[in-house]
Amino acid sequence: MSEMNSKILVVDDSISMRMIVVSFLKKMGYSNIHEAEDGEIALLMLKDGLLGDDPFQIVISDWFMPNMTGHELLEAVRKDEQLKNMPFLLVTAEGEDKHVNMAKESGVTDIIVKPFSIDQIHAKVKMILNNN
Repeated sequence: MSEMNSKILVVDDSISMRMIVVSFLKKMGYSNIHEAEDGEIALLMLKDGLLGDDPFQIVISDWFMPNMTGHELLEAVRKDEQLKNMPFLLVTAEGEDKHVNMAKESGVTDIIVKPFSIDQIHAKVKMILNNN
């Protein structure tokens, strides 16, 4: 599968932030982009993708969301035997060391701090997809 055909899941409770990330991804050439408004929905979508033999190649998730945060989603993904190697890009407004360290300890693939540019997200997504 070509990198540009990668199945991407964008998770954020803010519709405007999802629209920004999706818009950036489309400008970068990606087209197989799916959205979830919180971690609970995202986890169901990730598991459905496995059942339907159409798995996601990367999760791009906000940190703070209702129902299930991005950090809780990350922990659930890492504990799931079938999902544990899923590349996971955590997007956060919290650039504090304690949040970054918590994410790293939970097995995040990479972190991007808001606000970010299209070039920043492009570099992170491209690096992650090319390494997996």
